[in-house]
Amino acid sequence: MSRDLPDFDLSRFLPYRLTVASDRLSAGLARRYRTEFGISNAEWRVLVHLADAGEVSIRELEARVHLEKSKASRAASRLVEAGHVTKRPNPEDRRLVRLSLSDRGRALMTELLPMAASYQERLEAVIGTHMDDLEAALEAIMEADL
Repeated sequence: MSRDLPDFDLSRFLPYRLTVASDRLSAGLARRYRTEFGISNAEWRVLVHLADAGEVSIRELEARVHLEKSKASRAASRLVEAGHVTKRPNPEDRRLVRLSLSDRGRALMTELLPMAASYQERLEAVIGTHMDDLEAALEAIMEADL
């Protein structure tokens, strides 16, 4: 390391390591759903969230899938155009829309969710006996006010 910089070990810097690990994990699954189903990472995040949560607004969606509003909106629009997601006006505020999986989207998720579950099983096999510790550490990070 340069003499004029403080000591810093990037290989042990947790935010960096978690980002690299996250990107690597996401890329592994993304290759499969992009190749087999032609969907992007943002579209996957929208679809899997709708499968989990049911009907949601774009505002709820962007908060839950941690995408910028424009990316969440574009992904949702592409999924609506492809027939995987339905969009309807919010009865309380007609300026807002509610999104949910269409029949076609549910059919797609019956193929995607087992793929994701299989990927999870492979990851758990790699992590082995450390899985409970990893889950606890991730929970602590998610709940911390950092």
